[in-house]
Amino acid sequence: MTRVMASGVFDLIHPGHISYLNQARSYGDELVVVVACDDTVRRHKHEPVTPDYMRARIVGSLKPVDRAVVGHGDGRIFDVVREICPDVIVLGYDQRFDEEEMKRQLEENGLGGIRVVRAEETADDLNATRRIIARIRDMGGAPRRRSG
Repeated sequence: MTRVMASGVFDLIHPGHISYLNQARSYGDELVVVVACDDTVRRHKHEPVTPDYMRARIVGSLKPVDRAVVGHGDGRIFDVVREICPDVIVLGYDQRFDEEEMKRQLEENGLGGIRVVRAEETADDLNATRRIIARIRDMGGAPRRRSG
C-alpha cells in the first residue's frame, strides 16, 4: 500500500483544492492531508477564515481524502512526516517548498526515500483562495441580506 501526504491551508475550498487532492490521491492508495494549524496560517498567509479543526473536518470529508490531521504550529514539519510515514509527498503547485530542497531536508532528517512531486496548476479562474477573496472584495464585499 502506498501512502501519500498532501498539505495546505484549505481555508475556502475551491476547484484548485479539489484538483490538488485528486492529483495527490492518484499517486497512491491512501491520502493523508495535513491541514495547517491556525498559527501557521497567521504566520505565513493571513488570518484564517475557518478554524483549523473545522478545515480538517471539511477536508477529511472530501472523496479523495482518507484522513485529515491538523499540523503542528511550531514548524516541525518532519515530526508530522514521521507520524504519517508517507511514501510520497505531493506539494501544491503554489506551495513555497522547492522539491529538491525538500528531498535534501528529508534525507538530513532521516526520512530519505520519500518521493516528492509537485501537483500541476488547474486552469480554473478561481483556483486559489486569494483570488476568491480578491473577487469578493471587487464585488464590494458580501452580498446584503434582503429584509422581509
